[in-house]
Amino acid sequence: MAKKAVASLQKGEGRGHAKVIKMVKSPKTGAYVFQEEMVINEKVKEYFTK
Repeated sequence: MAKKAVASLQKGEGRGHAKVIKMVKSPKTGAYVFQEEMVINEKVKEYFTK
């Protein structure tokens, strides 16, 4: 469930990256937090499997 970050990243080298958002459970509070990261398009599936 990755989607492109911003239209300005669609020019030049930004096309090869995707902003991914992953929901992670916090070990401290037990609440869910969202972890955002810019990942190369080929590595998106690897990001979600770890």
